[in-house]
Amino acid sequence: MTVKGIDVSSYQESFDAKDAAFVFVKATEGRSYINPKQTAQAKKARNAGCVVGFYHFLWPGNIEAQAEYFVEKCASVEGDVLAVDWETTGDGSIASNGDKDKFIKAVQRLRGSTHRVLLYCNRDFWLNRDVTSFAGDGLWIADYGAKAGKPRIQASWKFHQYTSSPIDTNIGNFADRAALRKWAEK
Repeated sequence: MTVKGIDVSSYQESFDAKDAAFVFVKATEGRSYINPKQTAQAKKARNAGCVVGFYHFLWPGNIEAQAEYFVEKCASVEGDVLAVDWETTGDGSIASNGDKDKFIKAVQRLRGSTHRVLLYCNRDFWLNRDVTSFAGDGLWIADYGAKAGKPRIQASWKFHQYTSSPIDTNIGNFADRAALRKWAEK
């Protein structure tokens, strides 16, 4: 059994969380962007009874500063899930595998006692760029070519993003909402 969820960024003016068990909200990017809608988006998800998560879009360089920026600027409360989004940036650059690992470890050090910390990446990054298989407290894998809940990887995963139409839709690998909430609350 699995639970359904979505992830949103500032581009989503509206979204429906009533059938979702979780909502991940983009909080920050690099060291200069803050999603101006994150607080309202998280409130909407909480009001719908969802587990809430926040993610940071990772850029190469200044990894410790990016981790600090993320935990300071995201609208998280104790028990929310935190994640790093590791993919190609808008200018075509890519944070290294070492940067990804360093970021997760920094966020774990800064907030790991009160938050689960995950890696989000696509199947190509996981299979062809990752060399450590380090995903913190869990892997959130994007694999649009796979059936929901059946990502084409051998690794254990917690969340699977399987489509972006009409909104980024995910499956959580949990028996039910209660199991997801218990896991998120550490």
